[in-house]
Amino acid sequence: MNHQEPDLQVSLGALKLKNPVVTASGTFGYGHEYAELVDPNLLGGIVVKGLSLKPRPGNSPPRIVETPAGMLNAIGLENIGVEAFLEEKLPWLKTLDTAVIVNIYGHTTEEYGAVATQLKGAEGVAALEINVSCPNVKKGGMAFGTDPAASAEVTEAVLKKTDKPVIVKLTPNVTDICAVARAVEQAGAHGLSLINTLTGMAIDIETRRPRLGNISGGLSGPAIRPVALYMVYRVVRAVKIPVMGVGGIMDARDALEFLIAGAGAVQVGTASFVNPRASLDIIEGIRQYCIEHDIERIENLIGTLCERP
Repeated sequence: MNHQEPDLQVSLGALKLKNPVVTASGTFGYGHEYAELVDPNLLGGIVVKGLSLKPRPGNSPPRIVETPAGMLNAIGLENIGVEAFLEEKLPWLKTLDTAVIVNIYGHTTEEYGAVATQLKGAEGVAALEINVSCPNVKKGGMAFGTDPAASAEVTEAVLKKTDKPVIVKLTPNVTDICAVARAVEQAGAHGLSLINTLTGMAIDIETRRPRLGNISGGLSGPAIRPVALYMVYRVVRAVKIPVMGVGGIMDARDALEFLIAGAGAVQVGTASFVNPRASLDIIEGIRQYCIEHDIERIENLIGTLCERP
């Protein structure tokens, strides 16, 4: 029996993806690190490792700890800086037939704007993703993303300095993620991605010391997937802008849950450490699901959750 090849293209506002699977920031380097194992041209998109205005060395080791059903990381946003990215990484990235999304961050609103300014007009950059989980040094280290007003302020600052679609990546470490989502939507954000990592820690019971040099870190992996899925479900119903689902997606079934809940696309992170080809396996799994369920276009599946009475 012949099956029609499903259309996996998705549109998140002005951002067009050939399929709904994107690699998450901080888990896929700048793309070329995986190129011998994964054909990046088959991906819906790549979110590059977060960029700051100047290079950062990151935190002191140990920086990664495996946990049951996940991992803790305290890399400390180590990166080469936006200037080096433009000179050394973007020339290769812009040759790819996939969407390149640049994750940016700063410790002041002005720093976010300055990074966005550097990327303005950059050929090959499809969109910016704003990491608002960074500490706001002007507010005593409180993360921008825990305060709706601060998140909106950063969003506005970036929008003034860029010609790219702006996606805001939300932290789950808040009382009401929908309040933050609505604030950045009102500030003009074109889309959202969620969730970033949950804060956690681990202790070595023999030395009685934290297992991370930074004491705490970000928890990722399948342990956080139910939390991420529920937050995506809530945010999709709270805003009108597109949402990308992130958090513990290990296989196609996980990804499909997020799409059915209303996410327009998904990001694959920790799974790439376990299986470098996880993102490609997920794309193929989504394709097979569509064939088996006679779904001609993946967009016909998005947001089709049948809520119980």
